[in-house]
Amino acid sequence: MEHTQGLLSSSLADLTPGDEGAVITSIETYALAVPLAKTLADATTRLTAWTVPVVEIRTADGRVGTGISGVHNGAELLTQVIDRYYAPALLGASAEDIAGTWKRLYWLPTHWIGRAGVVHMALSMVDIALWDLAAQRAGIPLWRLLGGTAGDIETYNTDGGWLNLSKTDVVRDLGALADQGWRRLKVKIGKPDWREDADRVRAVRHAIGPDLTLMCDANQRWDFSTANRMLPVLAEAGMDWFEEPVHADDVIAHQRLQAAAAFDIAAGESLYTYHAFANFIAADALRVIQVDVTRVGGVTEWLQIARHAAANGLRVVPHAGDMMQVHQHLAGTFLSETEPLLEFIPWTQDAFVHRSVIRDGYAKRPQEPGASTAIAPAAREQWQLKDVGRVSSGAGRRCGPC
Repeated sequence: MEHTQGLLSSSLADLTPGDEGAVITSIETYALAVPLAKTLADATTRLTAWTVPVVEIRTADGRVGTGISGVHNGAELLTQVIDRYYAPALLGASAEDIAGTWKRLYWLPTHWIGRAGVVHMALSMVDIALWDLAAQRAGIPLWRLLGGTAGDIETYNTDGGWLNLSKTDVVRDLGALADQGWRRLKVKIGKPDWREDADRVRAVRHAIGPDLTLMCDANQRWDFSTANRMLPVLAEAGMDWFEEPVHADDVIAHQRLQAAAAFDIAAGESLYTYHAFANFIAADALRVIQVDVTRVGGVTEWLQIARHAAANGLRVVPHAGDMMQVHQHLAGTFLSETEPLLEFIPWTQDAFVHRSVIRDGYAKRPQEPGASTAIAPAAREQWQLKDVGRVSSGAGRRCGPC
């Protein structure tokens, strides 16, 4: 113990200025596979569980900051990036230097093989953990640290409209959600025959009536011609937005659809950087920006994207790869002419110490210090994946030119 304290003290002079208690002393990664109540599917995958990769960053003052992601496969890839590449650059550094750390990790050699996807999602996990620590050290919830509005946040519910459900089941499940207080609902589309989707959308609108807001999501499964063919059907159904109609990187197809549609085109869950979003925004290819804190580089880049989108008069409605745990803090932290809105999917509520609180379709602002990401011990004991993650420790260690 004395040796560890000596190493820690000797390194302080080399640290980025900050409180000595903010020195990062260890990093642990792991993942939980949270089972779903039933098998669900969209146009791209079938799900029996939702996996939550986790990083816990410990500091000299005994605090633990928790960063999370959300995937249906490949959790070990995210933890390996953190374990092998990011941990050596973090140990002995100051957790208070959030923007500096973001830049340092981004420009590691991993930049050349992962400016998006796995490497960038791993950066997000670290960034979320550092913001969690910052809010804990301030003794306030993250939304308050970021200057967010204090009011409840309206949600929309995706959990009744899955593609593998029959038309009868979708109508029943969305109706049940409406009875529970949600006034905004989303239905999945993207079947091989678009006519089946058209029938599905018409049946849902007829069942829920004209007053509830309805969105749809094709999860990139159509080409431009098919998506364009569906536009009159979706307009007839009073669709609020059409989400991921075509391949996520096809700016021109999104631009053409937005120009032709009588409603908004939405996307963002498959975009990973500020620059990607900026290109879509400049092309007027999207009107609903679904930036996901687990896909872009964490809270730091999320805020940059959200503010840019709002400044261009666009709606910012996060995609819930985190199942809303972090986004309930981020919504309403930037100036916008539209009221904040969140996607709610309840799959991982039992994984966290502090569950989201939803009443009549509105999310209550968390009151506990931090980012609401701390993992419940019982959840880890029950659902932790074997052979994913590790503990990196090096009290006082500071990375040189990584």
